[in-house]
Amino acid sequence: MNKAELVDAIAAKAEVTKKEADAVLSAMIDVVMESVASNDKVTLVGFGTFEARQRQAREGRNPSTGQPIKIPATTVPAFSAGKGFKEMVAAANKGGKKK
Repeated sequence: MNKAELVDAIAAKAEVTKKEADAVLSAMIDVVMESVASNDKVTLVGFGTFEARQRQAREGRNPSTGQPIKIPATTVPAFSAGKGFKEMVAAANKGGKKK
């Protein structure tokens, strides 16, 4: 599902126009990105948590030459699914089938 499809689904479920759904979704995405960039955690109970995580410096390999390279420490965005989200996905995928 891409953003346009998500906007369509939100508009239908919330019974609002596509323009209103797009504005709300875009605002939500902006607020989450700004918050995580400011090292704030965004928790949506039942859905999950967006946060910034520290990734330590490490040694990697250049795939074309095989030479070792140093990868610097960095901060990356991360999402942890909440209990309700995990349970819904597990229930929908019983038997190991992928859609």
